Amino acid sequence: MTPLLSALELTKSFGATNLFRGVSFTLNEGERLGLIGPNGSGKSTLLRILAGAAEADTGEVALRKHATLAYVAQESVFGPDLTVRGAVEQALAAAAVPELDHEARIAETLGRAGFTDVSARAADLSGGWRKRLAIAQALVRAPSVLLLDEPTNHLDLAGIDWLEDMLADAPFAAIVISHDRYFLEAITTATAELNRVYPEGILRFPGPYSEFLEKRAAFLDAQAKQHQSLANRVRTEIEWLRRGAKARTTKSKARIGKANEMIAGLKDLDTRRRTATARIDFTGSDRRSRRLIEFEQVSIALGGRTLFQDLDLVITAGSRVGLIGPNGSGKTTLLRLIQGQLPPDDGTLRRAEALQIAAFSQHRELDPELPLRRALAPEGDSVIYRGRVVHVAGWAARFLFTAEQLNQPVGRLSGGERARVLIARLMLEPADVLLLDEPTNDLDIPTLEILEESLLEFSGALVLVSHDRYLLDRVSTLVLGLDGQGNTGLFADSSQCEAWLREAAAPKPAAVRQTPPRETVQETAPPRRKLGYLEAREYAAIEETIAQAEARLATLRNSLEDPATARDARMLAETYAAFEAAQQEVDRLYARWAELEAKANGAANEA
Repeated sequence: MTPLLSALELTKSFGATNLFRGVSFTLNEGERLGLIGPNGSGKSTLLRILAGAAEADTGEVALRKHATLAYVAQESVFGPDLTVRGAVEQALAAAAVPELDHEARIAETLGRAGFTDVSARAADLSGGWRKRLAIAQALVRAPSVLLLDEPTNHLDLAGIDWLEDMLADAPFAAIVISHDRYFLEAITTATAELNRVYPEGILRFPGPYSEFLEKRAAFLDAQAKQHQSLANRVRTEIEWLRRGAKARTTKSKARIGKANEMIAGLKDLDTRRRTATARIDFTGSDRRSRRLIEFEQVSIALGGRTLFQDLDLVITAGSRVGLIGPNGSGKTTLLRLIQGQLPPDDGTLRRAEALQIAAFSQHRELDPELPLRRALAPEGDSVIYRGRVVHVAGWAARFLFTAEQLNQPVGRLSGGERARVLIARLMLEPADVLLLDEPTNDLDIPTLEILEESLLEFSGALVLVSHDRYLLDRVSTLVLGLDGQGNTGLFADSSQCEAWLREAAAPKPAAVRQTPPRETVQETAPPRRKLGYLEAREYAAIEETIAQAEARLATLRNSLEDPATARDARMLAETYAAFEAAQQEVDRLYARWAELEAKANGAANEA
């Protein structure tokens, strides 16, 4: 089979920084290749080279004859006067598509992408709809190969569902850069990681993301064994050289040459195996109070549209609330309410006294001309982290920045690197509550995993807006859904919330007024309700409650087995009574867990 797209020995550097060297791979018909790698490895640059938007230092890119290619960049930017229709017409003109085909292609592409108002100004659309429009611009060209750079950034869950369905049925091949692990698992037929730790600069395996992880683990295990074997052989050769090899003989000369080759090979392997990860660790305050924020029947409307109404929610220390909803449903507005930047239209919002809130904005507000040194340490050449003075160079290294980058303007950093700068700033603020608005955009998967661990260990409360379903499911103890029509719902995980949102978005059939027979009314069972607010809170915490109850039961069992207890009749009776009560409590909790789980799953299935 002739490849649709081939990359041969591609190398790219910026100044003294080498992004990748000698990278080669092919893309065949029908393949959907997920491209991953750490921030700064050159994924976006590689995609731009494949698209012809940038040049490699060395190497070649070949596209099969008569094949066409379309590229969607990370940022979707449109002119101030360009309409939705105009943006697609612009793409058709650039692709030299005959005018006779324009109308049909525009109607079909924009219809499938979900646009209803083609006269709307593109620049006024939300981030998610601008992303949809950028993808529509690429699709209308009917490409043979589609290149997508972080296409899920800014898309809401409905947008991600649309993109997954579109790619699953697509007649073209695709290369997709993404950090969304559920998305990669759903759409890829192969996965490749761009990383200097691999001998060829890139590691590729067929299959979805989960299979890639398994095969990569096996590869790295084999590489570790190779490293150990080579290290042992080099140690033997070094000992031989130190004993004073007789270099006059041809055999000795050959052995010395071989030893030097092995030492150089080990050094190269050491260099490639040496990887770094960002160290993220948020600082909680020493607050003792549990109730931090309380919404009581809170409602708010903006621009004449009700975003949500009658919201009841209590945020306590240790709770981690994930926010899910379509773009424009009020997620960012809810964060602004918590910060006191907006008052509620109705209801009561209470905050604990002297509440400390640290917020991460999705808009990445950083002065592009500001040197990295000042972005990380605004007050001087050091920062104070957890009461300790840390020099800016050390603080920068914690987030994988080199000393050479400190005088570089922030505007030259990648999206993921800018996100790491903002996380570094956030870590310096002791907080009772962390508000994170789309923190995962542009972050690589290894950094995402470190961020997840840090959020799980944070002692305060967390409110997280993210379209990364994997992150939400791993971190959140409760998911709050906003449907964009004023309604809210509380759920145990993202899949329950997605089902509820799909039901809310589905067109409702016209109601037929009919008075049923009295017998039917009496025999009809009441509809199954989804978990209420208190039930959802109970369901989210019940596993931890059971663990605590079982720990108490184990302690009492040990006490019963203690000879000292057996010798004291009164103590034995009291301990046995406590043990019986603890056992009953564990049984009750398991029964309640089963009841809540059945109710939650039943509501999800009906949705």
